[in-house]
Amino acid sequence: MRTLSGVGTTPLSGVGRARWYRPEAALSLPERPDPETVDPEAEVERVERARDEAREALAVARDRTADRVGADEAAVFEAHRQFLDDPQLVGDIEDAVADGTLAEHAVADRFAEAVAQFEGLEGRMAERADDLRDVRDRLLRALLGIDAVDLAALPSETVLLAERLTPSDTAELDPDAVAGIVTATGGRTAHAAIIARALSIPAVVGVGDGLATVDEGVDVLVDGEAGEVVVDPDERRRASAGGVEAPVRTERVHTADGRAVEVAANVGRVAELGPAAERGADGVGLFRTEFLFLDRATPPDEDEQYEAITAALAAFPDDRVVVRTLDVGGDKPVPYLDTPTETNPFLGRRGIRPSLDEHADLFETQLRVLLRATASDHGDGLAVMFPMVARVEEVEAALDRIEAVAEDLDAAGIDHAMPELGAMVETPAAAFLADELADRLDFLSIGTNDLTQYVMAADRENEGVATLHDPLHPAVLRAIDRTAEATGRTDAWIGMCGEMAGDPALTELLVGLGLDELSASSVTVPAVKARVRETDADDAAALAERALACQTREGVLDVLDRS
Repeated sequence: MRTLSGVGTTPLSGVGRARWYRPEAALSLPERPDPETVDPEAEVERVERARDEAREALAVARDRTADRVGADEAAVFEAHRQFLDDPQLVGDIEDAVADGTLAEHAVADRFAEAVAQFEGLEGRMAERADDLRDVRDRLLRALLGIDAVDLAALPSETVLLAERLTPSDTAELDPDAVAGIVTATGGRTAHAAIIARALSIPAVVGVGDGLATVDEGVDVLVDGEAGEVVVDPDERRRASAGGVEAPVRTERVHTADGRAVEVAANVGRVAELGPAAERGADGVGLFRTEFLFLDRATPPDEDEQYEAITAALAAFPDDRVVVRTLDVGGDKPVPYLDTPTETNPFLGRRGIRPSLDEHADLFETQLRVLLRATASDHGDGLAVMFPMVARVEEVEAALDRIEAVAEDLDAAGIDHAMPELGAMVETPAAAFLADELADRLDFLSIGTNDLTQYVMAADRENEGVATLHDPLHPAVLRAIDRTAEATGRTDAWIGMCGEMAGDPALTELLVGLGLDELSASSVTVPAVKARVRETDADDAAALAERALACQTREGVLDVLDRS
């Protein structure tokens, strides 16, 4: 038995037999012929036929994904079609063919240049490289007359291993047959990872070169919660991986001694609302509105945003829906918003900062949507929070904007109401200012992914400092404790919407730190609810006190019995 580490993207586990997927191996190109022997007109016709086939295949993938996962996830294939019809790419391919280059080489060469433009970038921009490879491979398969591997017909209990998976590869998988996915590259926010989560397939990505040492046919355990891949697992690991999934509870839960703790879901798309409700989420603790702005050429208009927000309210008519205003920048650039190139974008124009400045128009449109939605059916459950707050002045400016928008709606005779208002605590500044922020707002919600990054000064995408990016470091726990304690002195409530909230092994600690609400990926909601019910609030407080007294991460692990 040996263990490989990566990034868990679907917090479920499964065991199955390894099967390698190497689609690139079939795409070997013919030797480059003498340009004088190439018929340019015939090659142009071949390229056009290949594009037609690729368009048809993309339409099939889009429709299948819309049926199985959701319309929002299917939108990625519209972005692929735009790459397929990109005038610059198509023009470059046709120019190369006209110069006597075989169609296959013209496609491979031009897409290689396009892919290279994104490979050196980070976050979502880097993921565009995978999208381009997906489109390139469709064209090459059509030109070479190669059928794609039928990923929809994999045998049961398969663990699929690959250098990378494209979104269309992932959308084809049958979650009843595939016990897990492991890739050498990729990140948590890649389209393929998002689709795997939506399909509830255990997944670990970014394992690195070590994955190549896993042989075809060997048994593999995929632990998407711990981010581990166990090759030839022993019986103990098999038993722990296969464990009984917690039952879904649609009712609110309390600790064993009666303290209420809400367990909500984080969502980014309307298609995720149904699965969240089915898993018993007590509403939405984080609706990431930026997903409405990604993978498109222009911003969504007011009506489109209103439709998405009211859909969330309708999905949880008796619960709270917390909507985060536009959070772009950092690892979420939106090309059509002319996001500036910055030396360190995570410390630059992101979160509330552009909303109060260069994107004030988008912010005010969002506020109109949210005030209108608060007056709609079930709108009394709407809550709005501002991201990446670092100063009291930012909150005051946001509150002034929302008051101004309310006055405009009044003047226009448009129904509206004021939602609950809150802020995310993602910066050390916000944690230190928790008293002042909570005095002005209805709630605070701790985003542990960014809070950990900024407290520890460790980029969460940088593998070189991965060991520093740990929410169990005493410094991070004390920042959480300080925020919860300060909020507790006010009438505001305190939640957590980072990855930490979705780890059932940390539920007792978080209850002990005083969190009123935990919000995580919907797949973990049943397990977190189960742990809340098992927790004694007094014991949890004592556990938190011992953890806060630790000087090192190892000490915290000892307290939590996780070493």
